Amino acid sequence: MRKALVRRGAEQLLEDVLAADERRRELVFKLDNKRAAHNEASKGIGKASPDDRPRLLEEAKRLKAEVEALVPQVDEADEQLEMLLAQIPNLPHETVPDGQTDDDNVEIRSWGDPSQRPDVADHLDVGRELGVIDTDKAAWASGSRFGYLMGDAVFLEFALVRFALDRLVSHGFRPVVPPVLVRREVMFGAGALPGDEAQYYVVQDGLYLTGTSEQALAALHAEEQMVTETLPVRYAGFSSCFRREAGSYGRDTRGIFRVHQFDKVEMFSFCDPEVSWDEHGFLVERQEEFLQALELPYRVMNVCTGELGAPAAKKLDIEAWFPGQRRYREVMSCSNCTDYQARRLKIRTTDKRVLHTLNGTAIAVGRTIAAILENHQQPDGSVVVPDVLHPYMPSGLTTISPRG
Repeated sequence: MRKALVRRGAEQLLEDVLAADERRRELVFKLDNKRAAHNEASKGIGKASPDDRPRLLEEAKRLKAEVEALVPQVDEADEQLEMLLAQIPNLPHETVPDGQTDDDNVEIRSWGDPSQRPDVADHLDVGRELGVIDTDKAAWASGSRFGYLMGDAVFLEFALVRFALDRLVSHGFRPVVPPVLVRREVMFGAGALPGDEAQYYVVQDGLYLTGTSEQALAALHAEEQMVTETLPVRYAGFSSCFRREAGSYGRDTRGIFRVHQFDKVEMFSFCDPEVSWDEHGFLVERQEEFLQALELPYRVMNVCTGELGAPAAKKLDIEAWFPGQRRYREVMSCSNCTDYQARRLKIRTTDKRVLHTLNGTAIAVGRTIAAILENHQQPDGSVVVPDVLHPYMPSGLTTISPRG
């Protein structure tokens, strides 16, 4: 464990946990001894002679006070240990590359032709010209990092959602519209807390707006025993998602790529620990299938240790090519969280093993629309809707054109 946490830069956490555990053990040992001595003194009072009884009464009183003084110290030590344990991230898989930033991520493979097209504008300019994106009015209404999606882009959003859901259902996923407000216990169980508190909106009644439907989907089987023979159990969750994007000020502020509110279809799987890496590959296959069907060039990146979220043992990012910006940008990710979330949420199999959980983006709607606007724009300024979405669009709407 120490070697694995060194790779994640979290080795000091382990040392802090060991020190806190030692302190707790010392206090518990001391408390147990004081309680035993108090019980012994109390038992002796009834058997003592009249001359000895006052002394034993005084000793029992003293020991009781010492016990009462130690109890809150043990409680505090328990709390400190639990707080430190909760901060320890999942252990990285051996295939995860070492590194600190996304520059250290390693490309696994790519698909499509990321050709340079100097005539292509970025998605915001295209969206404004087509009249389907308005970030100026959104900034007035809500502040920075919001956008209005309008007109034909709205049909494009729901076409993407239906496309993803239909494909996922055919692979055994059950569609879900989960709550977007969840309790702190759910955020903790999913591994979003502690550590990423600044990224989430906290509303009244102790509820959090979810940053991804993964968090609510993870809680679907909390404190349950799932029948081993039924695994994997797969869900496709559609929801709006909310992120404060703390720490990203001044970064990706243009357009609808990195916003505070966005819609997403998320894959989530509860699976047998023995096959979770096969399941991880299965989810990534679905992601690549979607992007290929949408005719969006992409590359698959193995995310380095420094960029892994706390729950993930391994994460692959899929970056679509954005010709208007002349670079790859992340539109999907897929993580195997092994037993990290299941332990926190107390989810086991009927044969008493802690199962594994995995999650992966099926469609991040805003980012996918942005990629379509850049990759499928035509010389006349229009944008061709990918063929695979035509059955989900209004009749005859195969091209989004500027409106007069």
